[in-house]
Amino acid sequence: MTYKETLEWMFAQLPMYQKLGKDALNHKLDKILLFSEHLGNPEKKFKSIHVAGTNGKGSSSHMLASILQETGYKVGLYTSPHLKDFRERIRINGKTVGKKFVVDFISKNESFFEDNKLSFFEMTVGMAFDYFAKKNVDIAIIEVGLGGRFDSTNIIAPEVSLITNIGLDHTDILGDTLSKIAYEKAGIIKENVPIVVSEHQIEISKVFKDVAKSKNSKLIFASETEQVEFETSLLGNYQLKNIKGVVATLKELDGFDVRKKHIKTGLKKVVKNTGLLGRWQILEKQPKIVCDTAHNREGLTLVLEQIEQQKFDKLHIVLGFVKDKNLEAVLPLFPKSAVYYFCEPNIQRRLDADLLKDEAIKLGLKGKVYNSVKKAKKAAEKNASKSDFIFIGGSNFVVAEVV
Repeated sequence: MTYKETLEWMFAQLPMYQKLGKDALNHKLDKILLFSEHLGNPEKKFKSIHVAGTNGKGSSSHMLASILQETGYKVGLYTSPHLKDFRERIRINGKTVGKKFVVDFISKNESFFEDNKLSFFEMTVGMAFDYFAKKNVDIAIIEVGLGGRFDSTNIIAPEVSLITNIGLDHTDILGDTLSKIAYEKAGIIKENVPIVVSEHQIEISKVFKDVAKSKNSKLIFASETEQVEFETSLLGNYQLKNIKGVVATLKELDGFDVRKKHIKTGLKKVVKNTGLLGRWQILEKQPKIVCDTAHNREGLTLVLEQIEQQKFDKLHIVLGFVKDKNLEAVLPLFPKSAVYYFCEPNIQRRLDADLLKDEAIKLGLKGKVYNSVKKAKKAAEKNASKSDFIFIGGSNFVVAEVV
């Protein structure tokens, strides 16, 4: 198969959360453990840092990778989902996995996938671990896909783990309270392995304390550590919280010579070193067009606060969501003064734009419906003056169509 045919087979044959939602999940690690054994347990052949959280885990993972690259180490980076190309999920020192490796890996293990009915994510995690092992990385930053306790990445034995912000997201899978979600995220805490929590959220801190104690793991709340004085190439005020968590994580990483100069340079070169997209990414300057992958209440709150700090005459918002989004939680955050361009990403799980408009109107948000993200963006650009501001977001998949 060609690379294109391989991807088509992967997406068509295997369950994938991005396509099917909770129906793609089995809340078990038995299949990824079986696959790992089939591959020769590659996750045991490299050191790692495990990163979970509701918001900030992607940015934090890329920051960690960039800093460690600056020290001269060979750094693997596994993240999800991808925005443009599947290979964005698996990188070494910023370079994506080769198309040939993807094709050969699928071809070699195709019968195993079919016989054991592996999920898309299980297959992809196994691919990443196998790639990092074969390439002899010094360390790999492994981002949790969803939750933590039953996430396929949770078979690793990391040097240190990091949990970023906890918010109400994927409540149909992880639970409908912050404590329940925190418990699922805390599932990545391993015996005698330090755990860093970026934010000390008082209402859920006991969850982390209890799990860490049961695992005899050192627990650090990064928000209570000394103020860090670093800047990052990732735009957005919310990155300051991520930086504290990243710095605290690196302090707990034994056996790696990471100095202040590496942290400083690595944070300033995150995008260049890792290729990260979609975090307060400026697409145009006149009018200023910004996209951001924030898609839940906590993340969107921070992004909308940043929008309020911008100078503009009129605000235009291109907005789309996936169909399992809790609109009652997120739509009230958006300003009534903006002009809206309701749209839907080109995926199976898309939320119907007409339904989005109907719910938005109830809250005083006014705008028109467009049958694609690109048409909505084009309409916003046509209507905006050079002194206006256009924001595009609501979902990873909306952003993926404009970056």
